[in-house]
This record gives sequence, structure tokens and C-alpha cells, in this order.
Amino acid sequence: MYDAVQRLGFDGGKILEPAVGSGNFIGAAPDALRSSKFTGVELDSITGRIASQLYQDANIHIKGFEEIKFPDNFFDLAISNVPFGDYKVYDPKYSKHNFLIHDYFFAKTLDKVRPGGIVAFITSKGTMDKKNSAVRQYISERADLIGAIRLPNTTFQK
Repeated sequence: MYDAVQRLGFDGGKILEPAVGSGNFIGAAPDALRSSKFTGVELDSITGRIASQLYQDANIHIKGFEEIKFPDNFFDLAISNVPFGDYKVYDPKYSKHNFLIHDYFFAKTLDKVRPGGIVAFITSKGTMDKKNSAVRQYISERADLIGAIRLPNTTFQK
């Protein structure tokens, strides 16, 4: 994913990881992007504290993404493997859209990344293949799709 964003012209800046976990995306950043300012959000306390210890220069917030009040149009890049599930998150700004959690992460992150910035997410077929096109319509009104790669069904089996 970093190779792709670098090919698109990203050479550093403010990076958001809205579901940071233990920080794999921070740790996987190539040397050319190490001077970037990393901000991560993690709901799970233990995992968030691990990320905080592993990446002490990063700004790690240990709370739900729905509780975070980052300014809009602030980050240059958001990169993540967002959570998936058949449940919703309560955030007054987005609740009227009735988004499932992974769709919510797309919606909120699009607001947090500046115009011309990049959102690079691992998502499921639930985002791209839903029968109801409302989420795709919402996203397409706020961003341009510049690329997508469909991974094989066996990608995460090992």
C-alpha cells in the first residue's frame, strides 16, 4: 500500500491510521516516509498501549474513532485495515447515514483527509459489492477512486 501511495506522489506529511492496532502500518512505513507525523487511533487499550510503546514518536489515541475530534481536511494520508462487522458506531455527525462500522470509517476518514490527500484502506467486498449503493454514492460524492485491487480469497488464510 505504501508503494502505491508513493507512486501516486505521496512523499510524506501527516498520516492518520484510524484503526492502528499495534501499529503495523506505522512499522511498515518505508524509510522515505519515516519523517512523517503519524497519528493512530485504537479502541483496545492493550493494543493501543503496545502501539504507543513501539512507536513513541507517533501520537496514539486510545479511544474509539467516533470519540476523536480531529479537524477536517487535516491529514495528507490515511492508511488502514479498518474494522469490519455487521454493527454500527454511534457518532452524531454520521448516524443519520446508518453506516456499518467499515463504511463509517470511510466516511469519517474522508472528512479528515485534505482535498488532494489519499485514503488507502483494506476493505471487504461489503464496501464495493453491496446491493445497496448508498455507501458507494456517499463516497463518490466526496472522493475520486484512483485505484482498487481485489485480493484473492486466500490472502489472509496464512
